[in-house]
Order: sequence, then C-alpha cells, then structure tokens
Amino acid sequence: MRLALFEDQAASGFAPVAWMRPVCELLCGQTSLRERLLKYLPVTDWGAFVRPFLAETYQETHPQAAVNNLDWLAQEPTLLVNARWLPDVTGLQCLEHARLEEAGVLDQTLVWLRLHPDEVPLLSLENWDDALMSIARSRWMTEAPGRLASRPWDLVLHNADQLRIDYQLRRSGTLRSSRLRGARSLGANVAVVGDSSQVEVDPTARLDPFVVLDARQGPITIDAGAVIQPFTRLEGPCHVGTGSQLFRANVREGTTIGRDCRVGGEVEASILHGFVNKYHDGFLGHSYVCPWVNLGALTTNSDLKNDYSNVSVPLEGFSIDTGSTKVGTAGELLPKHVPSFCRIWHGVLDDQIDLGTGIETARAVLERRKQEFTPAQERLLRHVFKLTQAERETALHRSREKRRAVPVT
Repeated sequence: MRLALFEDQAASGFAPVAWMRPVCELLCGQTSLRERLLKYLPVTDWGAFVRPFLAETYQETHPQAAVNNLDWLAQEPTLLVNARWLPDVTGLQCLEHARLEEAGVLDQTLVWLRLHPDEVPLLSLENWDDALMSIARSRWMTEAPGRLASRPWDLVLHNADQLRIDYQLRRSGTLRSSRLRGARSLGANVAVVGDSSQVEVDPTARLDPFVVLDARQGPITIDAGAVIQPFTRLEGPCHVGTGSQLFRANVREGTTIGRDCRVGGEVEASILHGFVNKYHDGFLGHSYVCPWVNLGALTTNSDLKNDYSNVSVPLEGFSIDTGSTKVGTAGELLPKHVPSFCRIWHGVLDDQIDLGTGIETARAVLERRKQEFTPAQERLLRHVFKLTQAERETALHRSREKRRAVPVT
C-alpha cells in the first residue's frame, strides 16, 4: 500500500505547536498519526504533502518519504489521509479496504480517498483543498469514523480516548509485541491498582520499588528504556515514551509523555511531545508542550478559570473560544499570551531576544541530548520568526496599552 498524509488549510489552526512540524507529527494518544498509520497499515511506500516552508526539514528528517512530490503521486494509486484525523479502530480498518470509488468524509471535510495516477494532473500544491474535494465529489462519499482535530487543545481534549484506542491496537495481533510484559512480572514492590491486563511495560524499562500503576480508569503503557523512580504514581490512561525518566512524579489520567522527557511534579491531561524537561515540582495541566521546552523549578500553570467559563486562547492576534473549561494557560503573574520569540523581562513582555544567540542556544541544547541542529532547521526557525512577526507586534501593542491604562501609584 502507498500512503500519503496531507495537510489541508485548517493545519494553520494548530499554531504555535505546528510551526516547526507538520500536523501529522503532533502527538495524540501514544503516537502521531503518521506513526499510527505506518504501524497499523501494510504500507510499502509513503509520502506527505505539507505546508511549503516545512518541506525541507521534513524531507531531511524522513529521507525515505516523498515530500510535496506530485511526480511520486502519479506513479501508482495512493491512499491520501488528512493529517488532522484522529482515527478509531474501525476507521483504521476502513483504510485497509478503501476502494478507488470511495471517499471518507467527516464534518464535510475530506478524511481519506484512494487517488488514481490519472487524477494527479487535477491537483496543485497551491489549490490542494478545492482540487481534492472536487475529486472526492466524483466518489461515493461515506462517513469516516473518528474525529478531526482543528486546534491544539483538541489533541489534549481527546488524548485520553485516543490512548484507549491505541491500547486496543497495541493489544491486537497486528501491533502486539511478544516482548511486552504485563503487570505480573513487574515485581512485588510495584503496586498495580485495577485490571492488571491494562498494563504493558517494555522489558527494557526500569520500574523502581514503590511505584504505583493505577489502571482503574484506563491502560498504562511504558516504552523501552524508560525509568520510573520510587514514589511515582501513574494513572491511566497514560503513556510513557522511549527513554523518558520520571522522578517522584504524579501523572494523572489522559497524559502522554513522549520520548526522552524528564518529568517530575504533577502532570494532568497533558501531552509532552518529546525531549521536554520538567524535572522539578510544579503543576502542568491540560497543556501541549513542544520539544526542547524546559520548565524550571516550581513552574505551575492554571487550567481552570475562577468563574468556570470557557477558556479563550489568543492565536495569531485573535482570541479563540476553545469551548472547554479546562485548557492550560498562564496564571495572572504573567500575561495570558506570550508570543513566539518573546519573553517576560522584569515583568514586562518584550521581543528583545537576539535570534542569532537563540539559535546558538538551540544548537547547544540539542547537542546535550546527542541531537543535531541542522542548517535546514535553522532556516526553518528564521522563516517562522518572520511568519510570527505580526503576532508579536499585536501582542506588544496590547501590552503597552494595558500598562498605560494602569495608574501609577
């Protein structure tokens, strides 16, 4: 099977977490959509159609993939899948048997279709959405199972359900590994509360004495090389990724900890994408944390407003109602919105960050984890700096106006 993931126009709604990566690489559940599809489906060749400024770094990260390559798409029939889709088990099964005359649609948005090479001349990277929907209308359109995410908080909101779905897939004959061990082999000093069949741990993971795994609300999975130190409590559904380390942590349900994270304190219903440092005490709730973020000692965020009304989030200069009463935000000690490439300096929002110095810091941070900061990644970072300039200017103007309105005492 040939597979191509595609971003539609709504991909821009995932800013800022998708500035540096395609939407299909964002985590929800145990993995990203790309990882999920490559694990579940019999894929022999794959590609992706992403926002143009991401193409260079994405091709560098995945040299085996065809990125924004219409010539590749014209070679053989290819299954196209929307990068925003959160599939359930039934939805993934539908993809295995998708036919050329069908198209999967959800909320009047194309989710998947199998494209014939003869239809590729109808496509263009500049008018991708309309061209694809025009092709889909020539098909028998069927309701696609699952959900479509539209904003970063959708990933957080649906993470617990996706963790349960991914555990079903992990337990299936397709994905289940004989190397995984269940709760009975963890040792007498590791306490499992609830259904022990809902716990799976890679044999190379280390769980120290006095760790509690509470699977009463959902499954718990711990991947290879993870280290769980004493007095850590994990509450399912949750997932701990490869090489991550937990230090006396209280991990609440609905949490995904990606690969190579360092986590302490309390984490509730959040997604830590990977390479995140939250070593010390402090609370993190209903948040999506991107790679290479470092949360210092006692960093705490609020995820619930005092009046229990819906949380609004500033995105690209506009206030967006999330429709949810719980979304991770900053507390009143800091502005509600700190745009990309800005900082709080002596209590004031400013943009006096030297980009060159920041790039050198990024290079040093990646080297500490034996990762490379490539020239393509630097070009992407400089491009995103330009893309977010208007957002910074709007936020800085509002901050200055707010300070002027406060009487001097």
